[in-house]
Amino acid sequence: MDPTALLRIDLGAIAENWRALAARAAPGAVAGVVKANAYGLGAARVAPALHAAGCRHFFVAHLAEGMALRAALGAGPMIAVLNGFAPGADEEAALMPVLNSLGDVLAHAAAGRSAGRARPALLHLDTGMARLGLDAGEQARLAADHSLLAGLDLLYVMSHLACADEPDHPLNAEQAARFARACARLPKLPRSFANSSGLFLGSDYASDLARPGCALYGINPTPGAANPMRQVVRLEAPILQIRDIPAGASVGYGASFVAARPSRIATIAVGYADGYLRCLSGQGVAAYRDMILPMVGRVSMDLITLDVTDAPGITPGEAVQLIGGAAPSPDDLAARAGTIGYEILTSLGDRYRRDYRAG
Repeated sequence: MDPTALLRIDLGAIAENWRALAARAAPGAVAGVVKANAYGLGAARVAPALHAAGCRHFFVAHLAEGMALRAALGAGPMIAVLNGFAPGADEEAALMPVLNSLGDVLAHAAAGRSAGRARPALLHLDTGMARLGLDAGEQARLAADHSLLAGLDLLYVMSHLACADEPDHPLNAEQAARFARACARLPKLPRSFANSSGLFLGSDYASDLARPGCALYGINPTPGAANPMRQVVRLEAPILQIRDIPAGASVGYGASFVAARPSRIATIAVGYADGYLRCLSGQGVAAYRDMILPMVGRVSMDLITLDVTDAPGITPGEAVQLIGGAAPSPDDLAARAGTIGYEILTSLGDRYRRDYRAG
């Protein structure tokens, strides 16, 4: 028996999710956000599947991610680096920096003029995140002097929604209005606005290029409503050992669980080193066939323990599901952990065996 947990990743579901989002965004295009190693699922496998489905625009966070993605995809698709990079740092990888400050604009424009060749880039305007992007003062300076853009070939002007997963939040409409006003003061450029949840906010948030991330991977972009996306991941692991314990016996570190009855405890080789969060201690569950098994004791680095007393036929070597299938989805598990599905996915460790399926 190989005790290593198995992470199944459905590339066909990712492609189908992208097609569904592309249909919603039409006639605008839809990018694939594959930062953080495609939300922990493996950008080298996910991005080619998206490309085969028709995706031609990709976003990563860091320069190194962009370099690796260019190697995986080859020439052709646009790869934009959200955190930007210094002029020339992409060597020959043909990556597009996202310009997040007036300093970025001036540096890349100067490099383009010096080379006698306009440098392709994306321009990011902050409309309410107070994070990356040109602030209101920088936007006003750029609007007053378009010559500052000489030396740049701007493919898109973009902004990022802060509260798109809360449809009634007033900042959504305010950001849409701010973005429209800012764009009107600049040279006419294609726009990129909606993220995963933004695609479900209506026509005021439509643009030339949407940038979904979490929805591609099965995270619900419409919290509070039914999830319109297909589930992508399933995590399962074999039982290493089943131990009988008497009433009053404790399980795991800190003796945080004490059996109220004679119990059978199954041990699984998954822990917080694998991204199964320690805060799920006493909160997580697994599934065996159609039966839900409560997690007992603390999540430790390499192991978790389940109460299988009410599953008398279960034996060592049999697999239980920890995410997906009859087990909690990433969103459901996140709710138990007091976090979001993004953290569940991006925490998935590299010790899992991985099984990629095309459909």
